[in-house]
Amino acid sequence: MNKDQEQAIQSLKTSKGQIDGIIKMMEDGRYCIDVSNQIISAQSLLKKANMLILKQHLNHCVKDAFLNNTGEDKVDEIIGLLAKLIGNK
Repeated sequence: MNKDQEQAIQSLKTSKGQIDGIIKMMEDGRYCIDVSNQIISAQSLLKKANMLILKQHLNHCVKDAFLNNTGEDKVDEIIGLLAKLIGNK
């Protein structure tokens, strides 16, 4: 496992803990703005993990595909994912 993968896993674990905390906050009837701030924080960690995973994908899977002349499919995958990220499904 490389550094990016370790960081992605750590971000995912931290966001999991935050989500558990958010659920508890909701169950306890905590102030909506406090809950919303925690959700934003968890989303930020999920985005960070996703970027690290995509970086890993580009540096390894996509690079290897181009070296083996099969990169066009990987480009289509990336374009599809980018469309989801910007909301153009």
